[in-house]
Amino acid sequence: MKDVLIQGFPIRGQQRLTWPVTLWTATQELSGDGRLMGNGFVEAALSFPTVLLTPLLVLVVGYWIVVIAGGADPEAGDGHGAPLGVPAPVFVSLLVALAWFGTLAGSQWHAGFPLWAVPLAALLAAAVLTRLIAIPLSRLLPTGADASRADFVGLTCVIRTGRVTGTFGQAEVHAPDGSSAIVQVRQAGEDALTAGTVALIYDVDSEGEFFWVVPADIARKGL
Repeated sequence: MKDVLIQGFPIRGQQRLTWPVTLWTATQELSGDGRLMGNGFVEAALSFPTVLLTPLLVLVVGYWIVVIAGGADPEAGDGHGAPLGVPAPVFVSLLVALAWFGTLAGSQWHAGFPLWAVPLAALLAAAVLTRLIAIPLSRLLPTGADASRADFVGLTCVIRTGRVTGTFGQAEVHAPDGSSAIVQVRQAGEDALTAGTVALIYDVDSEGEFFWVVPADIARKGL
């Protein structure tokens, strides 16, 4: 039988059937403590202490899958106990994910540190990191409820067109937060609503997307 040269190592004819097993064994030894890299990750994720946080990570991943599918709103209930100005689901997801990865890393490189203390240290570090991430993140997220046309009802506005009729007119209105908007306005009567006149918004037509107004001085007299 002829000898075969594989990566610089001679393999005799009778050894050809066994060399794949030999290479597989060598690969295991190179991957570290006799485990393949993929299997090693799964084993580490399901071993102590990482397994303590793995169910929480599964719940977090499942929750965001439901959010992507449109079955949940991560901003629901925002403003009621939102930690550090970010929605609670975002805060908890960051905390769990960072704690899980910290525990996974700590279980592999704890350097004599007791394994039972690894998740505690990971949770503490994750809490600090989550806080550092949440503070700038809260500045990027919109605050408060979305503006609604109904929010303008009861406010005064300034007419910006030469006239306001039952089919035409625009006005500038200032919201309580200081922002302003040009809106479509209409009147049911025939009052002299010219440019610069202050009017009162008393109703909104959602279908027509305009507001009903009356002169502000007439509204005050009616009070």
